[in-house]
Amino acid sequence: MDLDNLEEIRKADPSDMLGLVEGLPQQCGKAAEIAAAFKLDKSYLGKGKISNILVTGLGGSAIGGDLVRTCLLNELKIPVIVNRFYHLPKFVRKKTLVVAVSYSGNTEETLSAYAEAKERKAKIVGLTTGGKLTEYCKADGIPFLQIPGGGSPRASLGYQAIGLMGILVKLGLVKDKTAEISESVEVLGSVRDEMKRSVPADKNPAKKLAMKLQGKIPVIYASQDLTDVAALRWKDQFNENSKAFAFNNVFPELNHNEIVGWEFPAHMLKDMVVVMIRDKKENPQVKKRFEITGNLLKGAASEVLEYHTRGKSIMARLYSIILLGDLTSVYLAFLNGADPTPVKRIEELKKQLA
Repeated sequence: MDLDNLEEIRKADPSDMLGLVEGLPQQCGKAAEIAAAFKLDKSYLGKGKISNILVTGLGGSAIGGDLVRTCLLNELKIPVIVNRFYHLPKFVRKKTLVVAVSYSGNTEETLSAYAEAKERKAKIVGLTTGGKLTEYCKADGIPFLQIPGGGSPRASLGYQAIGLMGILVKLGLVKDKTAEISESVEVLGSVRDEMKRSVPADKNPAKKLAMKLQGKIPVIYASQDLTDVAALRWKDQFNENSKAFAFNNVFPELNHNEIVGWEFPAHMLKDMVVVMIRDKKENPQVKKRFEITGNLLKGAASEVLEYHTRGKSIMARLYSIILLGDLTSVYLAFLNGADPTPVKRIEELKKQLA
């Protein structure tokens, strides 16, 4: 597959997943408009203060919660938890804000969690394109932010993360994010323009990385509570788009266990490429850990690579590195001879569960 042959790309990508990924800057801008028009205010929470926020969703509908949680770690004084299960933790009660996120509106785990949140009288807001979640919200008088459909959950990170952030802004839980979103759109546009399909491989960082990863297993390392959401996103996108195995872990935790595992089986380790996601706001000790670990693994892994976030705000920095991973995953799909859009095993699993 020639990544510079636009006709080959068109044939390899009949549903235009690459176009959806390239459209992330515009999607984020549109998401901000949709969130701004959402009719919701702090009166919905009543007189009592919210003690915690729980985002419940799965897969592409959960990663937006991870992104928002990371962006708010140094702002919110109450915890934000992302729940990926049928049931809710016992602490969820009247003073919990539950945001039920399901792109399709039919995710069974999310619908189950929604029912529990309703039973426990939590404050609920929905975020979806439609489906049963919309029906439930309408029947129960629950506000919901409706986002555009027609794509796939993993290709709607702009709608889901910025939509979720917009909900929290409307409820008066966080400050206005207009500046951060505007910067994110600008930075994303810059990244996209450097790495879109028309940019040749010798000048395109995403195409170059995809070629390095062809036939290899990516192992993505990042910093806890900073770039860990990006590492998880990269792993998930390699799984779903590239149809490839990938792993992720975080500093400093991986230095207390995983680093020792880079010995056996030696023949397999040579097929692994370590990708380190770096950020200018890393803890000084974590920065040292990145550098030392990279040197220690150079003899074990096939290659050790580093990629850096760009931008000022945490939102822009995370989106910048996420887009690099998204684009790389689609280019890698083409190199693997795979259509990036279908997720056949997930669909088969759903059929057997029904």
